[in-house]
Formats: sequence, C-alpha cells, structure tokens
Amino acid sequence: MAAIDVTDDEFDGVIANSDVPVVVDFWAEWCGPCKQMSPHLEAVAEEMAGKVKVAKINVDENPMTGSKYGVRGMPTLMIFKDGKVAATHLGAMSKQAIADWIKQSA
Repeated sequence: MAAIDVTDDEFDGVIANSDVPVVVDFWAEWCGPCKQMSPHLEAVAEEMAGKVKVAKINVDENPMTGSKYGVRGMPTLMIFKDGKVAATHLGAMSKQAIADWIKQSA
C-alpha cells in the first residue's frame, strides 16, 4: 500500500483507527531533503504493507498537526502506536535506514 496524504482534519482519525503502527512523514514542498526521501518512503510503504501504514502531512498546508507534535525541522518522521508517539527521527534517511528504524521502533 502506498503512502497516504493526510490533512489536519483527518490526522487523529488515521492515527487512532489504525491496527498497525503509523509512520508519519512531516514534510514541506520547499524542503529538498523531503523530496529526496519521498521515493524511499514510498518504497518502504509498499514493502512493509500490512505491518505499518505510512502517512504524509504537508506542514505548510496543515500547520496544526505539526505544531501539536512540536515539529520544527523537515523532514521529521514519527511512529505512532496506539495513537501515541513511539519514536521520532529528524532528517532525511536512506531507504534501508528508514526500514531499519521502523523495525527497531515499531
């Protein structure tokens, strides 16, 4: 399953109603590292389908969620389990690093 785009309005529902951990990518259009990491995140979303859900939220278009979780730099990845933050990573990662981080944290 590919990564899904979520908005401020949808965010809590996506996180709370998931039966698997949710990896959230907080990104912005102007963020070069975000764009570099995006294909890696999509690949991980496909490979780990059924084990985790991957959601992306554009912080410029949806400022409330990033603010709520204290996101100050891009890209920021967070893993949510049972509706709560289980892990946070700031900065771009390779596909393998993303997969390893998810396996360790989720």
